[in-house]
Amino acid sequence: MKPTLVNQGAPNGELQFSQKIPLKQNYNVIVVGGGPSGCAAAIAAARQGASTLLVESTGALGGSGTTALVPTWCPFSDREKIIYGGLAEEIFTISRAGMRHIPANQLDWVPIDAEKLKRLYDRLVTDAGVTVLFRSQLCAVETDGSRRVTAIVVANKSGLTAYAAPVFIDCTGDGDLAAWAEAEFQQGDEDGHVQPATHCFVLGNVDEYAYQHGPSLHPHNPQSPIYQILESGKYPLIPDYHICDTLIAPRTVGFNAGHLWNVDGTDAQSLSEALIRGRKIAEEFRRALADYLPAAYGNAFVASTGAGMGIRESRRIVGDYVLTLDDYFNRQSFSDEICRNSYFIDLHLTKDEANTGQKIDVEQRFTRYQPGESHGIPYRCLTPCGLPNVLVAGRSISCDHTVHGSIRVMPVCLAMGEAAGVAAAQALKNQPVDIHTINVENLRQILRKNGGYLPHVEGEK
Repeated sequence: MKPTLVNQGAPNGELQFSQKIPLKQNYNVIVVGGGPSGCAAAIAAARQGASTLLVESTGALGGSGTTALVPTWCPFSDREKIIYGGLAEEIFTISRAGMRHIPANQLDWVPIDAEKLKRLYDRLVTDAGVTVLFRSQLCAVETDGSRRVTAIVVANKSGLTAYAAPVFIDCTGDGDLAAWAEAEFQQGDEDGHVQPATHCFVLGNVDEYAYQHGPSLHPHNPQSPIYQILESGKYPLIPDYHICDTLIAPRTVGFNAGHLWNVDGTDAQSLSEALIRGRKIAEEFRRALADYLPAAYGNAFVASTGAGMGIRESRRIVGDYVLTLDDYFNRQSFSDEICRNSYFIDLHLTKDEANTGQKIDVEQRFTRYQPGESHGIPYRCLTPCGLPNVLVAGRSISCDHTVHGSIRVMPVCLAMGEAAGVAAAQALKNQPVDIHTINVENLRQILRKNGGYLPHVEGEK
């Protein structure tokens, strides 16, 4: 490696490196990001016969449900039936098996056993024949004159390695691969403000009886102790009344609590500072709960904090179609839809809203769907404008800021991931590969065959 310093007079110059790195071309499909969408994409592509590589920056698969310790699955049903079918339902069904404290018919807000879920993803991807690279960070994207991604560069304990493939799927959650390939993207609302982050944590040695028979901490309860905690002023690190908790195992409670504003999920320094503050907030919650609910939490301890930050929003890659709030309100169907979605529009408190001290019910900002209602997500939201061989799945698909509050959660990310994986395998059949021109009817037929919930739409054969 031969470093050359550029702009030597500047306080922060640039270094240009010249280094030969190995290039591997063993794969048909490369998925970057091993969260729910990435796992589903890799499994689906491999089950369709594509040689698949899954690149994950942490040491475990699962993202929000594992390394970030989000304690519950968002609803899998439209309050009548499961609508996130196929791989999503398969993963959900296996993950909840054996949790004896969960009613057999419960489909919504089911607790997550993070360690079990890690092993489940491991098994499903390896059984499908996927090659997994852990502790491997995407660090560069190479394109040709047609904006086709020719290779990505990955850094890990083996050093720098380039990987080439006909098709890439960006499941980074932040749209890193697509953005670095110069795809157009949006970030946040009209002022650039993104939803706040949350650093989830687990408290152990909780008295189970006192927990189950004590007052609900959820802000929906007007008598929630969280309001007393905030009014006391004794725990200044607790930023607001956002607190969701669930019994994830005997004497073990998972928390999605507190907000961290102005966290940029695409900025390393911002993420690092948020993780440090998040760990302090977790201990502050433990102290406050031991003080105000001693019967349940008097002997509790912080068993774990998320290895990853709970980022709700960063980049949204602009695709061939931008899903809008009107589509949500109209319960829109699309001829190329690859899944349905019924989750409410979950926009968390802005910092200004939190500072007012008023109790705002974020779940009632927008009219909720009635049982059985949903909207479609078209394939075109997964296809970045101008990139012929890159698909995007997960929370960085093409949509507006508001409807993003609905499509960003794990069940729908699993469904989108499966669609992207099948589509990638389908795209390999045509040369040159172009993910924008695949046969969407065939894609929908495969997803239906695999158990996906895709009602027939007008004009469909």
